[in-house]
Amino acid sequence: MNEGPRGAGAQAAWWRRGGRAWLAVALLLALGSAIAHIASPAALAAVDWQPGLAFAEPWRAVSAAFVHYSDLHLLGNAAGLALAAAYGVAARVPPRLALAWLVAWPLTQFGLLAQPALVHYGGLSGVVHAGVAIVTLYVILVGHWRIGGTVLAMLFVKLATESPFGAPLRHEAGWDIALAPLAHVTGVAAGLLCCAVAETVARRWATD
Repeated sequence: MNEGPRGAGAQAAWWRRGGRAWLAVALLLALGSAIAHIASPAALAAVDWQPGLAFAEPWRAVSAAFVHYSDLHLLGNAAGLALAAAYGVAARVPPRLALAWLVAWPLTQFGLLAQPALVHYGGLSGVVHAGVAIVTLYVILVGHWRIGGTVLAMLFVKLATESPFGAPLRHEAGWDIALAPLAHVTGVAAGLLCCAVAETVARRWATD
């Protein structure tokens, strides 16, 4: 692939190359989750999402993504994170979308204020859904309507089948924890919003 002139300063910084900044965010999420998984239950309770502490301790909106309540919970979310990372790298998303993912990360948890009965929440699944939504909207905006549209439709069908606006927690066969499907909705909403803002700003700057 032709990368243009290779003179001094001609090559972009590594994080500006398509997908690399995105991969760095995914690695941050993975590393944080791995470290948190060896913490004590008391330590996890000190950093998970709790709606009553949302504004007194807003950093929980970030740290909650690292909290997993079982080995299976972590493994399942790690697999989803790997797919989201590969999706972004394959789409060669620009660094601004890695920033959009970082912003969508806490917004995903703050969206859970819509369900105050969800008194504790932890896990990557909401943030992973945000990442998938960001890449999908970007793919659509750059002209790959069939691919992006298909993925987006599948994502919406998945959300609908999970009944996210019913009970705050669901018990599904094969899982040893209760799932919080609303987090998937707030993740997708945060991802779409952050991607839309990032691309709108980028296009306005490009025309100035």
